[in-house]
Amino acid sequence: MSYSTQPVPRPKTGGADVKTFVTAVLLTFGVGLLGMVGWAVLSSGFGGFLGLVAGVFGIVWWRSIHGKVVFPKVIPTKSVVILAVVNAVLALILLLTAG
Repeated sequence: MSYSTQPVPRPKTGGADVKTFVTAVLLTFGVGLLGMVGWAVLSSGFGGFLGLVAGVFGIVWWRSIHGKVVFPKVIPTKSVVILAVVNAVLALILLLTAG
């Protein structure tokens, strides 16, 4: 038996793994932010619950846009940027309501 010491070439995906990781982090962070914004706006646990429900609907909406999977093989950069902007706006709303 002969074994090759050559590395196995990986397909070039254009940073798909990094975009998938960033998307997972932003989706998780965004749902948490929605829960906190709901709590801050309504000043109750019910507001937090409504925020989490809105987050679940947001993930279902995200899934419907990207072909019935939450993390497709190729996530468009535009989608990741929009998700980052939405998270920034939610964080700003939370800071303004908590201050």
